[in-house]
Amino acid sequence: MTNSSDATDAAAAARIPKATAAPVTPEELPALRRRVHAVLIASQILGGLGVAIGVALSAVLAKEVSGTEALAGLAATAAVAGPALLAMPLAALMTARGRRAGLTLAYLVGAVGAGVVVLGAVVDSFPLLLAGMVGFGGASSANLQARFAAADLAEPERRARAISTVVWATTIGAVLGPNIAAPAGKSVAGLGIPAAAGPFLWAAGVFLVSAVMVAVLLRPDPLLTARALAGPEEAGAAQERSLKAGLQAVRESSRARLALVTVAASHTTMVSIMSMTPVALGHHGAGIQLIGLVISGHIAGMYAFSPLMGWLADRVGRLSVIGLAVGLLTGAALLAGTAGPSHAQTAAGLFVLGLGWSAGLVSGSALLTDSVPQAARAAVQGLSDFTMNTAAGVGGLMAGLIVAKAGYGWLNAVGACLLLPMAALAVRGATRKTAPSDA
Repeated sequence: MTNSSDATDAAAAARIPKATAAPVTPEELPALRRRVHAVLIASQILGGLGVAIGVALSAVLAKEVSGTEALAGLAATAAVAGPALLAMPLAALMTARGRRAGLTLAYLVGAVGAGVVVLGAVVDSFPLLLAGMVGFGGASSANLQARFAAADLAEPERRARAISTVVWATTIGAVLGPNIAAPAGKSVAGLGIPAAAGPFLWAAGVFLVSAVMVAVLLRPDPLLTARALAGPEEAGAAQERSLKAGLQAVRESSRARLALVTVAASHTTMVSIMSMTPVALGHHGAGIQLIGLVISGHIAGMYAFSPLMGWLADRVGRLSVIGLAVGLLTGAALLAGTAGPSHAQTAAGLFVLGLGWSAGLVSGSALLTDSVPQAARAAVQGLSDFTMNTAAGVGGLMAGLIVAKAGYGWLNAVGACLLLPMAALAVRGATRKTAPSDA
């Protein structure tokens, strides 16, 4: 018996213009979705592993090369700058060539950047190390864009779950990475490479494997196939796929604007508070082990529960989960900002902060994909990543100044205030007629 999903697949497959995409039969479309999802999850695990291996000792390496603790934090800042700088060029490439080309390039940039970090450590050049960290951070662009690739072929009613599963896969690499950093450092003994640079050599290899995996296995390209499925008018609308057209699509859609603000505000609030929490814990006597446990709990909140956020966004609606994100992030700021010497309360605040970020990223990403035409999606999604990373970079820099001048409690208050535009747009959207994707 043919169910409604099979009928939808059959109708979609029948619309593929054979001149622009490989034929996909109704029977092949579900299998294609599963294969694309499996490749993205595998590459996401590897990509997350590569990033986590390097990040674990980035500050240590920066201190060794620069000779001062004052400059150690610049390594992380440079790594955050990488995704922001690569977001728009990557969007342009994906807009023209599809996901496979963009994801492969991002991993290759990450591999080259990791190699430059190793070279900077060997020749004792701090500027070279920072340049390498920018490239290394470019691999994070692939991890971010993979969530949108997961949504390309997903059914609209399962789009948020597809995104959330790929986000969840990052958990595996993020947990394993720091534990591999020490063996990676020991592996370069006798090669003339500082031990703290060893993880970056491993990361370069992991990124290369990820690039090859995507280039070989992500076929047919999910974005190009999705365009073909959308019909001849979408498949041939090359003039509508420019970055300018992406900006126009956001201007014309209030829900796209809400989605952009949601992703940017959630990410900026999370990064700003999280980045200064270890300092606040240290001021209240917490040791490195306790700080590590708090951050681990925060990361678990970010990734481990993303499938739940995806399920909620599909079942109760994007706007409802955006409202949940506002509530969770505000609650996290209240918990952490008033914790004082209570390490348990700070840990609870950081865990809730991770949950709020997950709710905002998953629901915002799904709403963004829902709200713009197929031809403009890659450009708009690139704009989203550029906006969130740039805003978070500024937020991270300002966080240190706020804590130095006013204290950790005020940082949390400012972080909560960043959510006001997001909350206002969500309330405005909820008062309008509910769209099918938000039913």
